[in-house]
Amino acid sequence: MGFLILFLFTSLSIGGIKGEGGKDMSEKLTLSSVFGDGKKIPARYTCDGLNISPPLRIEGVDPKAKSMAIVMDDPDAPMGVFDHWVIWNIDPKMSKIEEGVPNEEHVLGNAVQGANTAGMIGYMGPCPPSGTHTYRFKLYALNATIDLKPGSTKKMLEKTMEGHIIQEALLRGLYR
Repeated sequence: MGFLILFLFTSLSIGGIKGEGGKDMSEKLTLSSVFGDGKKIPARYTCDGLNISPPLRIEGVDPKAKSMAIVMDDPDAPMGVFDHWVIWNIDPKMSKIEEGVPNEEHVLGNAVQGANTAGMIGYMGPCPPSGTHTYRFKLYALNATIDLKPGSTKKMLEKTMEGHIIQEALLRGLYR
């Protein structure tokens, strides 16, 4: 599994993520946290700890960005992808998101939170039933703000973001 994660990380770093018109969207945008890409998420940010969102650092946002969005999901969930966090309209000038974003509809100024797969608004930390799961934190820089109601789903957000993504970044964390 470690080889696969290293291969994926290397592929994203070298090959980049291609967007509309073949533009390399991963050239500058980065997302990082207290855990490295492909490393273990500290228990503090899971159901075994405080179950609060981890701190995130954002760098290299395109100056044309009007907003950002973050989606955290678990593709290893037994019933299919489980969405843990959906948040949009994050100020593109924000370079740091502190840990413990409240589970409220409106946070971080004008940011709006959607519903996770459990139907709750805000962050829901990793809590895999068995085995080690990979959790993907996906950051999107957008050329527009998103007009969705609080509690909207990841699927609704992804549909609304179509044609507006100018950069993407990916951070993967592991938890058992």
